[in-house]
Formats: sequence, C-alpha cells, structure tokens
Amino acid sequence: MQDKIIQHSLFDSSSLYQTLSIPTLSLLMSKTSLGEWKEKIYNYQHKTRNVKLTSQSSLFNEIDQVQEFIKINPFELPLQPVEFYRLPVSDRGDASIYFIIDFVDHIILYIGETCRSNLRWKGQHDCKRYIQNYQNLHYSHGIKTAINAGFWNYAPTLSKSRQKLELDLIYDWRSPFNKEIWQYWGTPFTN
Repeated sequence: MQDKIIQHSLFDSSSLYQTLSIPTLSLLMSKTSLGEWKEKIYNYQHKTRNVKLTSQSSLFNEIDQVQEFIKINPFELPLQPVEFYRLPVSDRGDASIYFIIDFVDHIILYIGETCRSNLRWKGQHDCKRYIQNYQNLHYSHGIKTAINAGFWNYAPTLSKSRQKLELDLIYDWRSPFNKEIWQYWGTPFTN
C-alpha cells in the first residue's frame, strides 16, 4: 500500500482570501446626493450644449481647426468602450480630443487630449480610478451607467495648440473628473 503525500498550505484559507479581496469604495454619497450631483452637472452641460450647437461662425473669418471645436457635439462622436486602451491599436496616433461620457445620464465626465490614445491610458491614468469609483458607487446604489469614450480626431497636431483646445473644452463643459474643475463639483470619486 502506498502512502498518500499530503501537501500543506503555507497560508490558511482565510488569510489567502483577505489578501485577494478587492477593496470596496466606501459610500461617499447617498443615492439622493449622487442624483443631485449629477443633475447639477447635467443642467450646466445641457445649457453649454445648446449654446454650442446654436452658435454660428462669422462668414467673413477663416475657420481653422481650433475654432471648429465650437461645433463639437461629444454625444454624437463615434463611440468606443471606456477600456479603449486595451483594444489593439488601430490608429496611427492621430491627434485627438476625447470625451468620457456617461450616456445614461448624458454627462461628460472627463475630457483629454492625445496623439497616442492607447498609450497614455495603459499606465496609471487617474481617470481610470475615478471611473471605477463612479461605477462602484452607482452599482452599490443599484443605478445603471453606460460609460463610453468618444474621439474627435481633428485636433491640432501641435501639442500646445491641442492642450489649449483641451483646456478650453474642459472649462466650457466643466467635466467633473478633470482636476481644473474640481472647485465646481467637488472630488467625490478621487479617493
């Protein structure tokens, strides 16, 4: 008769699961407060959207790429999943402005600029954490989200011009995950 070889675990099962458990977001907002926060952002952005879409350019001025941003409707851009950085790179690194949008509530959460859209987000982009915290809070309250990215691929190729356009858009739309706007909406998803 052969003896059975028994391998003992180096860790007891409870410590193993504690090590692998995913930290949960403590509720920073009640369901009511979250709804009020999003409503304020929606109301502001809805006014901005209506003003941008009804403004008319002068017929006598030459319209360049930077002036064209007035006509950008982020809600009508071709969509990509918010995990676009995990997809195979299909572009040549074209200069673009991108918008992270919750399409359930029709609010722009974040605006960025890039000429290598996938590379910047593969690392430790803070917005990925804000989105995760935002989704976790919604999930804990039983509220649906539909977060996607929309890319506007006509941005200036020069970094300074593109960054100026990005900043103008951030201030126009007051996207809450951009640090330049935290003074308006607070920072409930940064922790």
